[in-house]
Amino acid sequence: MSPQSAVELNCPKGGGGGLKLNMNRKHFLLMLFLFGIVFLPTPALAQEIKIETEEEPTDDLGNVSDAFQDYFFEALKQKGIENYELALEALKKAEKAAKKDPMQEAVVYFEMGKNQTYLKQYDEAEENFNKVLKTEGDRLDVLEALYDLYYIRKDYDAAIVLVKKLVKYDDDYKEDLANLYVRTKQYDEAIEVLDELDELWGESDYRDSLRTQIYRETGNTTGQIEKLEVKIETSTKNEKDYLSLIFLYSEQGNTEKAFETAQELLQAHPKSQLVHLALYKFYLERGEAQKAIASMKTVFSAAEVDSDSKYKVLGDFMNFVKANPKYESDLDDVVLLFSTENNGKVYEQLGDFYMAKGMKEEALRFYEKGVARDADNYSLLKNTLLLQLDFKKYEDARQLSANALEIFPSQPLLYLINGVANLELKQNEAAIENLETGLDYLYDDIKMEKDFYEQLALAYRQKGDERKATMYSKKAADIKYPN
Repeated sequence: MSPQSAVELNCPKGGGGGLKLNMNRKHFLLMLFLFGIVFLPTPALAQEIKIETEEEPTDDLGNVSDAFQDYFFEALKQKGIENYELALEALKKAEKAAKKDPMQEAVVYFEMGKNQTYLKQYDEAEENFNKVLKTEGDRLDVLEALYDLYYIRKDYDAAIVLVKKLVKYDDDYKEDLANLYVRTKQYDEAIEVLDELDELWGESDYRDSLRTQIYRETGNTTGQIEKLEVKIETSTKNEKDYLSLIFLYSEQGNTEKAFETAQELLQAHPKSQLVHLALYKFYLERGEAQKAIASMKTVFSAAEVDSDSKYKVLGDFMNFVKANPKYESDLDDVVLLFSTENNGKVYEQLGDFYMAKGMKEEALRFYEKGVARDADNYSLLKNTLLLQLDFKKYEDARQLSANALEIFPSQPLLYLINGVANLELKQNEAAIENLETGLDYLYDDIKMEKDFYEQLALAYRQKGDERKATMYSKKAADIKYPN
């Protein structure tokens, strides 16, 4: 889709009033040409901008008055600084100054349409663009501007009519036509255009995605499968085509055919790593655990497999281990394959896995590895700190919570944990300071508020200040949880 043309003109104001441009008609036309506004046919336009000493050419914009020039260039200036309302006011004055000259009016209407599009006055803009087309015929720049307008307001049927005209100027618009056919659910027409473009230019990812969208929306996976099968049979056995075919067979529930295609891909591309994104699942379903683990490890070590896909495979792997505990030792090997990414997410995922199994010590081991790589992951920090307190690792909790507060200085839980750790380490002054600071950040959490008061009572009692200890004990006792 062609972007709207934009005209920017920054003119200094004259001393005392409006803009005044004293230029002859030839210079005015040259300026219009430079701004891409003139609509004259190419030979006539070339004649207009010749720098020679002949009389006024006959094929022109008519008698361009000073008033027309002043208002028109004022409009360009205002549009250039995005004052579209003021630009329209100037253009209305220019329209009157044109005195019914059709060429001058066409220039004005085109500019009006562009300003009205910016102001989302789409009906008025469409009307003005069509006025220009009526006067000037199918001008490319006007057709493009009108196409932009139709696309913006999602009038795809009208856009199709425009694009069919634009195709005569530029074959690239055929891709736009295919897209518009998809948007208007004219799938047969879209496929026809896509086939034509594939024949002319070869295949592209964009057109492949449009084709896939069509097959998905129509439920015609059989048609897509047949096309891919023919491609694989007659072309260079592209890896991407194999993977698409595996996916389609899987969607149909034809796992045997999907597995067979994966094996064919591996035979055609023995070094393929992406095929293992499919193979590991097939092996799991077949109970071939060692082959499944080998495929998973290939995925985990593959640079071309994105992190999200790896985490999904990891999730499947952990579910597999949960059902088959004898393979639990393989999890450590998996973690080593991820370690090069220097990302705490995998360790958090493994920690969550062990927490769900009630294996807190193993969970903490992975959480601590994760937080060392991902210090600004708050949920990972919280889980790590709570388990450190649980296992009485108070010095570790004190240091980690102090570091975390530099990143999350308004999280009251971190102050509470730091206060508890300091209290257990007999650092009552530090405990009191952090607990009282944390209270300032606490909002609408009566359970945590009670915890703060109880810890402050302990801290002041440890310090020997019984009066304040009693005060905070009373505050804690006064908090009643709602039924």
